[in-house]
Amino acid sequence: MSDQILDEWQIALKQKKSELEACQSEHQVKSCMSCEKLLDCEVRDSYVQAVYDSMSKGSGGGFEF
Repeated sequence: MSDQILDEWQIALKQKKSELEACQSEHQVKSCMSCEKLLDCEVRDSYVQAVYDSMSKGSGGGFEF
């Protein structure tokens, strides 16, 4: 990815991924799935939102499951 120019959505995603990885390290887990705060975690929620935003480039639309 170093040869590509990152757009604002990719930059935000990389930042949120770094924050998530730091949180996992702090809580000594390798995955959010093994964290007790899984369903009530702002760091994870903001990472998931950044993933959706990078996929849609912020054009809205939902990813309703």
